[in-house]
Amino acid sequence: MSRYLDKIDSPEDLRKLPQEALPELCAEIRSYMLDCCSRNPGHVASSLGAVELIVGLHYVYDTPSDKLVFDVGHQTYAHKILTGRREAFRTNRCKGGISGFPKMAESPYDAFGVGHSSTSISAALGMAEAARIQGSASRAVAVIGDGALSGGLAFEGLNNAGAGNADILVIINDNNHSIDDNIGAMHEHLLRITTNPRYNRLKGKVWDSLGETRARSTVQRWLRGMKSYAVKSTGGDLFEAMGFRYFGPIDGNDMGQVVSTLRSLRELKGPRILHCCTVKGKGFAPAEADPTVWHAPGIFDPRTGERKRSPYPCERYQDVFGAVLREMAEKDRRIVAITPAMGSGSGLNDFATEFPDRFFDVGIAEEHAVTFAAGLAAAGMRPVCSIYSSFSQRAYDEIIHDVAMQHLPVLFCFDRAGIVGEDGATHHGAFDLTAYRPIPGMVIGVPRDETALKQMMYTYGSVDGPMIIRYPRGLGEGSPWKDAPCRELPLGRAECLEDGSRTALLCLGPVCTQAVEAAREYAGKHGYGPAVYDMRWLKPLDTRLLDMLAEEFDRVITLEDGAVHGGLFSAVAEHFASRGASARLEAAGIPDEFISQGTRTQLLADCGLDRDSILLRLENDNNNDING
Repeated sequence: MSRYLDKIDSPEDLRKLPQEALPELCAEIRSYMLDCCSRNPGHVASSLGAVELIVGLHYVYDTPSDKLVFDVGHQTYAHKILTGRREAFRTNRCKGGISGFPKMAESPYDAFGVGHSSTSISAALGMAEAARIQGSASRAVAVIGDGALSGGLAFEGLNNAGAGNADILVIINDNNHSIDDNIGAMHEHLLRITTNPRYNRLKGKVWDSLGETRARSTVQRWLRGMKSYAVKSTGGDLFEAMGFRYFGPIDGNDMGQVVSTLRSLRELKGPRILHCCTVKGKGFAPAEADPTVWHAPGIFDPRTGERKRSPYPCERYQDVFGAVLREMAEKDRRIVAITPAMGSGSGLNDFATEFPDRFFDVGIAEEHAVTFAAGLAAAGMRPVCSIYSSFSQRAYDEIIHDVAMQHLPVLFCFDRAGIVGEDGATHHGAFDLTAYRPIPGMVIGVPRDETALKQMMYTYGSVDGPMIIRYPRGLGEGSPWKDAPCRELPLGRAECLEDGSRTALLCLGPVCTQAVEAAREYAGKHGYGPAVYDMRWLKPLDTRLLDMLAEEFDRVITLEDGAVHGGLFSAVAEHFASRGASARLEAAGIPDEFISQGTRTQLLADCGLDRDSILLRLENDNNNDING
């Protein structure tokens, strides 16, 4: 039993503790976090590193009246534990449990829902301006990591907040660099001065007396230069040039320094930046030693750090993608790989090692990644841009305007397409088929297994415009892709996987496997069964097949790991309507709602995309409802 944590059901309870108790509370939070995450996997290293910062924020600020807006949300487990969800944290990222990210519907302390990067400053700015208009005393704080700060949206928010002199505190949680020991006592002395209320009142009076004059600008430039030189922190110059007052860096894992600094900054007004250096994985040696692995380590022993590794029965789609891309790059020097900070997750690490001059990690900047790829293509290269499906939404305009409108040969490989599992609604790649199908000239392929992925990638060689290949997270189907020929697949042609009559199952992606199993079981029971087709291409669509089905089949069911509205079902319905087809059309896929977290297996079953659900639909021949 913990000494402090068990007694905290809200930040109000936290604020009753003496400050000297906070370091022990932080240790208890880390212990509890590790215990829960060791059995129920989550994002470990980021949350371990931000414990003191989050405790300090809730200790100093009057949450939820004061608004804390976190970026991405990987670092917020201490926040969840302190805000009435201590016991619920055991269900973190589970179906029916709490989300792994801040979610407004879950708690009033989650001021803004997140999951994608670089949103915190813009959202917190909106809250700060709302408080100003409403005459509220509510304060707004944005907590953003150094990685998320590389996103363009973060700088758009900074530019707007600085230019408008907004009352906002932006905390940079810098967990990639330790504090510079050379700064030493002089730095801490200057930090105490720059956050001292008396100093800031005097400074304000000086600026006011000088007014908007050339003298004021001269004095400000001189003082900023002196401060930057004294603390050896030139990074603050950028923020001060944007209209922010820069403080730090401070040790974000020093509880005393965090609380005293936040107390001082809470009383200041205007746009402020606090630079905190934290240690990713803080307090757990294995996570500190390898924060990349411990970002999401899976199941592990909380005492030793030993991770439970299950042997893969087959290879993961991202690894197949990476291996095939290396093969293609060996044969064609025009092939280059681009990723927005997803090199490891996308399977591109080996490509980066083998072809360092043709690999580009552009940081968390999806829009830039796409237009950069367009520039490469315009200059004669063959760029392959690997982006997680849900993150591609951020570059929608660039995909249309900079790539498709100019008919440039860029291959987009959308990893984590469809249902992704425990990360939930913010990460499901539900909308890519719907979003990109209407774009003129776009080729969209959905491989059913590893071999199909390989062959679709090689098909890119003969495509003279933009192309998308989307595939799910995790393990493939176990097809012998390494021995498969590097042949191109005919565009707009489906493949019959199972002959049948009366009912046709039209599939996109790995759901083909489940459909074939269900069809064979149904046929074994009834003596006849449905035909199963791997559509392979959402665009161009196999309209000759659809015309045949409309003539010869009574019932057509589309199966897609994507939003039903706008995807394969809609494409088939549009074609049938244009031909006046009478075949009954049904659909299984992601319905018209945001799907919460759960295992991929659980959620696919909920969407009617597992074997048992498909078999049940076949058995229920009188079901005329359209799912979605």
